[in-house]
Amino acid sequence: MLPEGSAGNPKSEIPNPKSPLCLCVSVVGVCTVVLLALALCLGAAAAADSPPPPKSGAASAPPQPMSEQTRMLVVRSLTAETVFVRHLLPRGSTGITLKDGQIRAPGEDELARSVATFGPAAKPGDRAQISAVRLKENKIIVELNGGPKKKTKWYQHISVSGVGGTAQVPEDTSSNPYGALITLEFATPFVPEMTGDQVRRLLAPVLDFSARSAAEAYLESVSPKVKQAIQNHQVLVGMNREMVGYAKGRPNKKIREKDESGKEYEEWLYGTPPQDVEFVRFQGDEVVRLEIMEVDGQKIVRTEREVEAKPAVAENEPSPQPAASAKPPSLRRPGEEPDGTSR
Repeated sequence: MLPEGSAGNPKSEIPNPKSPLCLCVSVVGVCTVVLLALALCLGAAAAADSPPPPKSGAASAPPQPMSEQTRMLVVRSLTAETVFVRHLLPRGSTGITLKDGQIRAPGEDELARSVATFGPAAKPGDRAQISAVRLKENKIIVELNGGPKKKTKWYQHISVSGVGGTAQVPEDTSSNPYGALITLEFATPFVPEMTGDQVRRLLAPVLDFSARSAAEAYLESVSPKVKQAIQNHQVLVGMNREMVGYAKGRPNKKIREKDESGKEYEEWLYGTPPQDVEFVRFQGDEVVRLEIMEVDGQKIVRTEREVEAKPAVAENEPSPQPAASAKPPSLRRPGEEPDGTSR
């Protein structure tokens, strides 16, 4: 029961402002207001110190020339690295030029003539090594497998003179150049600032830095249809010898014959009974006929071209014929005439 005089008296329900509970609530409220004000002041100061956000559509900072320290790091990062080739590389000092992520030179016809004349330095899927990296004006020049120019040793320039004349170290003819040259050209009048990984991405159309095997690098250089067939170990009419080798491996047997029209061909046999047997017929470097003898006796023959494979190296180039006026070899001395007598 309530004490007398408390019921119906509203003033008895209002707490005393001087009580401890009221004092605690007041202190908590003041502290909250102070903390909020302090947070607002700190946020305003940080916003004043931070740079203004870039405007939409504003031009980015112009590229800067590569510093000497970055040049040294890029050269050191790429030199002696082993890569896999994605594109046919010709021998010679011309090489291949890349610009804006695409191959600018040479064209397909010029590349075919260069390979037919000087031979290939590397074919798709081949393993190569970066032997030198040079920066010149607005170009990064990469040499593979020693580069296209013959390099001499310091001792090959030494000559010894004496009473009997001058003697020089004989030239080493076994170290002929077989390397390739790749030129990375930029639109700016200088090589811009970039890292070694950025240079690798620019060289990706020609070189593969991430492949773990030659097969992986070769698959990236063919069309999607050929790539799928190689992964499924299938042969398509129109493939070349290299594609068939990656798809099926080494054949069990090779046969050279002539067809009904007298043309020579080579046939690769895969499989032995009682398994399926495949007869892959080549004319030159191209598959012209595929015959499959299945276990159940069914015979499948395909002769219609299924893919277009450009030969990496010119095939069946006509060899130079000797001049018609050339005389046969003889044991007679120059100027000696036959005496006309028989022995």
